[in-house]
Amino acid sequence: MSSFQPYDLIAPVPGAPGANILIVADHASNHIPAGIDLGVADDVLQRHVAIDIGVACVSRKLCQVLGCGAVLAGVSRLVIDFNREEGAPGLIPAVSDGIAIPGNAGADVEARLAAFYRPYHAAVAAALESIERPFILSLHSFTPSLASRPEEVRPWDIGVLYNRDDRAARIAIPLLEQAGLHVGDQLPYAGTALNATMNLHAEDQGRPYLGVEMRQDHVGSDTGVRRMAEALAPVLLTCSNRLA
Repeated sequence: MSSFQPYDLIAPVPGAPGANILIVADHASNHIPAGIDLGVADDVLQRHVAIDIGVACVSRKLCQVLGCGAVLAGVSRLVIDFNREEGAPGLIPAVSDGIAIPGNAGADVEARLAAFYRPYHAAVAAALESIERPFILSLHSFTPSLASRPEEVRPWDIGVLYNRDDRAARIAIPLLEQAGLHVGDQLPYAGTALNATMNLHAEDQGRPYLGVEMRQDHVGSDTGVRRMAEALAPVLLTCSNRLA
């Protein structure tokens, strides 16, 4: 493995309204580092199995609007999933939404942990330590439907996820609904089942956070990115001001 840096850092703007907010985006990139061949077609890397579509753009827009910081993943979730515990199923996926990832068969798990996973989480930890009384936005996106579960209906514009700490969720959900969004509470995923990064950096540390899933077809254009950032920005400030 090379010395490739598996994350992108955006520093907060001192004195900005959102200077104590940190966006953490585990699936913001579809980059495959040199030396790794997943054995999948190029078009697979443009799909949701490889990247959370819209997350990087919305994160950067929020940083511009609020002056907040961000840690954006620089490696595709198909290489290693930063939102899994070490040793968890799916950490290095063999199949994703029905698509086989043959290049992950027999992958050197320890090498990928050392090169990508641990440096990413170390960067998140360091960014949080540098902020006084931080508030975290964990940002992901979801598909309107899954190829492997076509019967599943996903009508929400946005979902709010949490595990044990639902303080920010209780503030954010009514505010997002007032903004005209159809909000899923623990939908389309539940943070009680999938919350590894926030369990580590937020809940285990007593830090307040908001877990958000955006519907990908709403953030696939510049207009959609702007609208979503405009909806999220005041909600983040309200949550931060009340909890951080």
